[in-house]
Amino acid sequence: MALRWLRQEEGVRYEIRSAGSALRLYSNGVFHSQYNPAQPVTGGVWDLLLLPAFALPAGRPARVLVLGVGGGAVIRQLNRFLSPDLVVGVELNPVHLEVAQSHFGTAASNVCLLEADAREWLAAYRGPAFDLVIDDLFGHVEGEAARAIAADSAWCGQLMRVLSPGGALVMNFESEKQLRRAATWRDPLLRRRWAEGQVLTTPHYENAIGAFFRQAPDWSRFEQRLKTHPELDASRSHCRLRYRRKPL
Repeated sequence: MALRWLRQEEGVRYEIRSAGSALRLYSNGVFHSQYNPAQPVTGGVWDLLLLPAFALPAGRPARVLVLGVGGGAVIRQLNRFLSPDLVVGVELNPVHLEVAQSHFGTAASNVCLLEADAREWLAAYRGPAFDLVIDDLFGHVEGEAARAIAADSAWCGQLMRVLSPGGALVMNFESEKQLRRAATWRDPLLRRRWAEGQVLTTPHYENAIGAFFRQAPDWSRFEQRLKTHPELDASRSHCRLRYRRKPL
């Protein structure tokens, strides 16, 4: 892969590398984000963060909150396929925000990117609820990607607090084992606040995505919605979407 951009700041080496028209963001060698405008679906983790939006009652989220922007791949996908009215992205790392806007093309009239600590921002937030909340807060520990905030009762309760009655909470975990330790699954009070939980995985990554729905989805309608987009229609030979879904 060709090196397209490099910055060294406060002991962190940021790189953008390209393979054809695909861009990848690395921090200290840890792979954070990828987007290819020619192939917006790659079979990666970002596809899994997007998919629960198609299972919402309306089939489209009007308001989206993304905690942990990284390179902004899921924001690009949301705008490519669903065009929400508003996407709010909260990111602590100013270099990631710069990369998302300047290199990954997240700048759009419906996108508001904020440099803030997600914990502090969420605790202070008192605005309208969101139809889709994506927790993709990851850092790196000893060269490996790792969740930045523990999915305990306090954190998961804050996430559920800003979710609309028909909304979905989507959380990225390092593994299914870690997902099943999260308070959204283990805390009985939080479990009462969602109607159905799903685990999404892809063969190419160990990550497990937890999707927690306030209203139980109609999965046949979900499949129909995916098929309206050639890039998401698994029956087409060129479709790169690779995922498994099972109930929690």
